Amino acid sequence: MFCRIDVADTGIGISEAEQAKVFSRFYRSPSVSEQDGVGIGLYLTRHILAGQGGYIKVASSLGGGSVFSMFLPRKT
Repeated sequence: MFCRIDVADTGIGISEAEQAKVFSRFYRSPSVSEQDGVGIGLYLTRHILAGQGGYIKVASSLGGGSVFSMFLPRKT
């Protein structure tokens, strides 16, 4: 029913407590406060996917990088 696209990185990872927060508008983890960014990218991604009938998930652990899985509905 869905087409899945995974994007993986080897960054610092995201704690389980913060994983739901990363999709909020302007959310920035305190652990990356010294790095550039405004915290809008994942929020916009979630809204664009939702507008197309899809969704996004994250799987991550601290020190282990992250995998963002995007799901878009297949045409029938």
